[in-house]
Amino acid sequence: MQKLQELYKGKAKSVYSCEDADHLIMHYRNDTSAFDGQKVAQLDRKGMVNNKFNAFIMTRLQHAGIPCHFVKLLSDTDSLVKKLDMVPVECVVRNVAAGSITRRLGVEEGKELNPPTFEFFLKNDALHDPMVNEYHIRSFGWATDAEISRMKELTFKVNDILKQMFDDAGMILVDYKLEFGRFNGEIILGDEFSPDGCRLWDKATRKKLDKDRFRQGLGDVVEAYEEVAKRLGISLD
Repeated sequence: MQKLQELYKGKAKSVYSCEDADHLIMHYRNDTSAFDGQKVAQLDRKGMVNNKFNAFIMTRLQHAGIPCHFVKLLSDTDSLVKKLDMVPVECVVRNVAAGSITRRLGVEEGKELNPPTFEFFLKNDALHDPMVNEYHIRSFGWATDAEISRMKELTFKVNDILKQMFDDAGMILVDYKLEFGRFNGEIILGDEFSPDGCRLWDKATRKKLDKDRFRQGLGDVVEAYEEVAKRLGISLD
């Protein structure tokens, strides 16, 4: 399968058409950014690590009954995925207070949230991904009631699966974002799941093992990603 036309270039990935009209090739770059592109860097090996990390997670979720767009790895930095009509919202689950919710609500970082919270955000960099609710999603035609319910259902199912998986590996799944799209009329999981789009802490020390290491200038970003992969048994060779 060969990359043809570049259809989209995001902060850390590029998407290409290929010979099959129902599929795309997702290319993971070494680019890293934070704060809506105000902080950027190139981190060696990051594209490879995130590509293989995502393949592992998506495969695990598929085996657990979560419909995903991931098809297979094509190379160290490329994956074949189903071509989705993306829903322009991010679904965020928070198991522990961190990041924006601590600033918005004055909550102490590290507070366990029971039950976990769920939030929608509009995927729009120019507007800084504002929080939205189900009324906005319905009114602007981004998704139907049935699609909203399905996205929430799948997001919480993912939480049940991955929260336990990370816990077994000595980590806390603090929060994460998911994106969904339509494929043959079905809502399925798209985009990626990697330390770029979630927060992971060591269970014993609360050491941050995710993109916050880049946001907060803690260093050893890719090394932390590789540590997470090693704990999960992901081969990066």
